[in-house]
Amino acid sequence: MGGADGQRQPRAGGHLDGADGRAVLCGAAAASAREGDGMIDPADAILVADDVQFGYRADQPVLCGVNMTVQRGRFVCVLGPNGSGKTTLLRCLLGQLTPSGGDIRLNGRAIRSYRPRELARTMAYVPQLPQSAFSFTAGEIVRMGRLSHTGVLGLTGENDRKVVQLAMEMTETTAFADRELEELSGGESQRVMIARGLAQQPGVILLDEPTSHLDVRHQITIYRMMARLAHDWQMAVVCVSHDVNLAGRFADELVLMKAGRVLADGPPGEVIRADVLSAAYDVSVELIETGDDQGPIMRAQ
Repeated sequence: MGGADGQRQPRAGGHLDGADGRAVLCGAAAASAREGDGMIDPADAILVADDVQFGYRADQPVLCGVNMTVQRGRFVCVLGPNGSGKTTLLRCLLGQLTPSGGDIRLNGRAIRSYRPRELARTMAYVPQLPQSAFSFTAGEIVRMGRLSHTGVLGLTGENDRKVVQLAMEMTETTAFADRELEELSGGESQRVMIARGLAQQPGVILLDEPTSHLDVRHQITIYRMMARLAHDWQMAVVCVSHDVNLAGRFADELVLMKAGRVLADGPPGEVIRADVLSAAYDVSVELIETGDDQGPIMRAQ
């Protein structure tokens, strides 16, 4: 995937391109990660779900033995119909829910062994379009991402200010830093929330349907940004999505769920198949070839 609408889109100018920016936002380990050869060392598998089981009630399982591996420098999209367990899996990965069986490991450690502040320094979460009873500017919201580093008093130093600046440059939100969130468009608001996540300096960033309620242009912008976080900044990026076509176009790997189980996973070419998608969504699916390197487009019949 490449070209004007492909996965990797370098941005001219700015301070974030290069090892210095990666070191600030992602840490020295990510900055020195191997690039360009397309190979991922198994040691870079930093988020692992191993036979994860969960149910809100004992007689109603929601996750049934889910296995998933997210590697540094990879963009993974979790797909599936409503009720397939996508959001529940995301909450388990975040440590918000405790699996009834199996294990989730982050950097080789059980997710449950992390203290909240330590976890926030390692993993960031971007919810769906934010709503708040209070008025905050975009800049204030991004600075909130530093709380796991500065504490509740929010006393910031030069490094904190630099991280916030870089996060906003990366997401192109600097221009409206002084505007309140409620004044921004949906796409602008979502970029602010991603900037807040980057300000945590995580190795892993998880996003819950970040393009819901956005128009097509903003959807593509967000997907390009997620791909760049993985490819250029060597983060592990996990996105729950309903959009099979955009996920197949930008993600490195897809995890397709149905009824709490992984129905198929792997590169888009292995998952976006008419028979697999028809089985997942219980509808006849046709794949339309686009004639370029973006892959086929799914259309329900």
